[in-house]
Amino acid sequence: MVLSDRDIKEYIKKGKIKIKPSPDFKVQLGSNSIDLRLGNIFRVFEHSKHAYIDPFDKKSSTEVTRDIRVRDGERFIVQPGDFILASTIEYIEVPDDLVGSLEGRSSIGRLGIVIHSTASSVECGFRGKITLELANMGKMPVVLYPGMRICSISFQQLLSPAEIPYYKKKSAKYIGQLGPMDSKLHEEK
Repeated sequence: MVLSDRDIKEYIKKGKIKIKPSPDFKVQLGSNSIDLRLGNIFRVFEHSKHAYIDPFDKKSSTEVTRDIRVRDGERFIVQPGDFILASTIEYIEVPDDLVGSLEGRSSIGRLGIVIHSTASSVECGFRGKITLELANMGKMPVVLYPGMRICSISFQQLLSPAEIPYYKKKSAKYIGQLGPMDSKLHEEK
């Protein structure tokens, strides 16, 4: 069962779904989803300094990127073919009996920007800011602004609460993240 706009509002008001800062329902609430906004930290790949990324080498996978902080009102330009990490402004806590589905906004997609490569599922029990895997698939640079509505999340009800929600998993590598983080695949080696 997918939550409707009235369900999402009720779950947020009762604190079952936690979103901070509180969303502006008039602007961010859709019929069955809620829009999330783009944060101001962008993690870019230093492809001109590094020949490759070795996902099982911690040094290789963490030194290949750097943060760029953009002030509110300033722009960040995503060049054609670029792949960057960003995150939402909103910190989210998903309860143990819901799962979230992240989708790009159609208006952003029509500019050539995709919001996630593979990570569209927000596990039950997730707590943190959502990392976005942004890519410009178009042929023209696209300007993004911190604070703009960039994606939406919808919620589906599980038949029962998860036995081991994300925040209780020993392998939860991204719990509590407050900005875009590099891959932690090296922890699985």
